[in-house]
Amino acid sequence: MNESASNGADSADKGESTPIADRVDWGTAASLGRKLVRPGPKTTDYTRDLARGELIAASAAAEEPVREVTRLADGHVVPTARVLDRGEWISAAAQSMSVMLGGDGTSHSTGISARLSGAQAGGVLSLLSSAILGQYDPFTPDPVSGADGTLLLVLPNIIAVERALHVVPKDFRLWVCLHEVTHRVQFSANPWLRDYMRQNIDVLTAESGESVNELVSRIAAAVKSDKPREKGVIGAMQLLQTPEQYEAFTRMMMLGTVLEGHADHVMDAVGPQKVPTVAAIREAFDARRTRKQNPMQRILRALLGMDAKMAQYIKGKAFVDEVVATAGMARFNTIWTGPETMPRPEEIATPRLWIDRVL
Repeated sequence: MNESASNGADSADKGESTPIADRVDWGTAASLGRKLVRPGPKTTDYTRDLARGELIAASAAAEEPVREVTRLADGHVVPTARVLDRGEWISAAAQSMSVMLGGDGTSHSTGISARLSGAQAGGVLSLLSSAILGQYDPFTPDPVSGADGTLLLVLPNIIAVERALHVVPKDFRLWVCLHEVTHRVQFSANPWLRDYMRQNIDVLTAESGESVNELVSRIAAAVKSDKPREKGVIGAMQLLQTPEQYEAFTRMMMLGTVLEGHADHVMDAVGPQKVPTVAAIREAFDARRTRKQNPMQRILRALLGMDAKMAQYIKGKAFVDEVVATAGMARFNTIWTGPETMPRPEEIATPRLWIDRVL
């Protein structure tokens, strides 16, 4: 190793002037994640091929009713979804996270700390890989159409859940696609969302410049303060982050709540016309979301923020349902105007406040 290469590695290890994307070795994350991933349910080649074809067809078929209900993205080209196994999803997620954090989707990090961070990220991705049914990735261009984002569907997880719920597979696959295609439509109709997410992520991942003593002092002052704090994971974020980071975190939480609630609203609006067994699917799926977990599952869910994600679905859907019922979908779409029309935390709980402020 020559001197310049050694200096570069030392700089990466110290995190000095290193872009956040390069502080994690995403190649290590993807490689280790694929090694740790649990196998999916046993299926025949025929079953996998049939499910793959039905998911690709369902993702295309979902586009028109989603556009009709949302009144968004009319006229845009419909890209083909990518149907992946768990290992392939891990690779795609690692690439997406690199791009999202300002990288180019590949790893340039060779330092020890970058590899250790990559190993940690790989462990998290391996856990998530068995829980994700589908995902719209707004940061990675579609490899075929060149569209700004990519719709990902995780085949073994969809098969596992439809078996566990004892639902009609073809109906369940379309139902899942309605949710994920809504996310694709949200971003394709409102390109500013991608930049808004990235700007807030940049704030969240920026070096705070705080020393350990300053961090401890700030947390101690916050604990002693009478200022109200959130509970659970969100409350921990409120303590650990700087005020600027917590504001960015709150903006991301509000955006996620709107995106997920809107997608769930669309699923229920479209479902009765397009999914014959939608009532049985919704009942079984909601029961699965709220079922009791063993202690280890509860710990993992808390660490991965999955319970906060479930709260986003519930609160977001209630918000969207009420606004649409009160003002109609056309006026609800004012929400997509820009950051200033996104709901505030108190408005999610009381939609009338958002209606009064924005509409």
